[in-house]
Amino acid sequence: MLHTALLRRVSALAVMIAMPGLALAQAPQKAPAPMTTPAANTPAGPDSVVASVNGKPITQGDLAIAADDPALSLPGVDEAQKKNLLVDYMVDLRVGAQAAETAKIGDTPEFKRKLAYFRDKLLLDDYLEQEAKRAVTPEAEHAIYDQTVKLMKPEEEVHARHILVDNEAEAKAIAARIKGGEDFAKVAAETSKDPGSKAEGGDLGWFTKERMVPDFANAAFAMKPGQVSDPVKTQFGWHVIKVEEKRTKPQPTFDELKDQIDQHLVRKAQQDLILKLRADAKIVRTDAPEGAAQPAPETKKP
Repeated sequence: MLHTALLRRVSALAVMIAMPGLALAQAPQKAPAPMTTPAANTPAGPDSVVASVNGKPITQGDLAIAADDPALSLPGVDEAQKKNLLVDYMVDLRVGAQAAETAKIGDTPEFKRKLAYFRDKLLLDDYLEQEAKRAVTPEAEHAIYDQTVKLMKPEEEVHARHILVDNEAEAKAIAARIKGGEDFAKVAAETSKDPGSKAEGGDLGWFTKERMVPDFANAAFAMKPGQVSDPVKTQFGWHVIKVEEKRTKPQPTFDELKDQIDQHLVRKAQQDLILKLRADAKIVRTDAPEGAAQPAPETKKP
């Protein structure tokens, strides 16, 4: 399709611009589209004309809409280059659209159905976006945050290190070395088979009980800070564990939860809106969805 081809062209140009090793001079050159230059230090408004195709203008507002299209995302491209790419894209889009109009593509029943579908979709998308903006307020955010942290039960956390080896005899020898006074982190860096923590001296950071396999967690949470365990067997091998600290897990801050809260508010507001619209509408289905319950047949009264 023409639209897909244009998107590919914009993406290819963006990649070429973003990679300095590619020579743009070797690419086929296209005559630049005529553009109007706004007055110095005057921000271009949405009605500012940047180009025209057969006398029909392309405005700054048209470029803004194109820039919001996820398919036209241009990471690594500066604003001036991005604008030129979008102008070229809009020129090609208008050229193709005008040719399609001449060919009476817009008069076909199939096109009219597509146009009606995408009009409805755009209307709904914008309507839901407005509802989302109304739903996400500081008052609503803090209300959800307060309710969330109030429901959070206190959890114990442990900060521990471990050394993982293949057999019990090796684990016993390592435990004896550490209990004899050797530095746990140094021994872990030398002997541990765990690639994720070996370089950090066996440090596992803070964790709650359910994050670890049961045998490991039961041993770690039964220990006191500073204590080194006897060998502990799990499905991964044999562990020597040292508990550094224990604490009650701190509650997350508002900033840590803000993104999740906003997503919740948006989803709930949009879902509630759709459910209300459905409830208020007169909806008649003339098909018979598979598995749907059918109304019981009416019986005549005597």
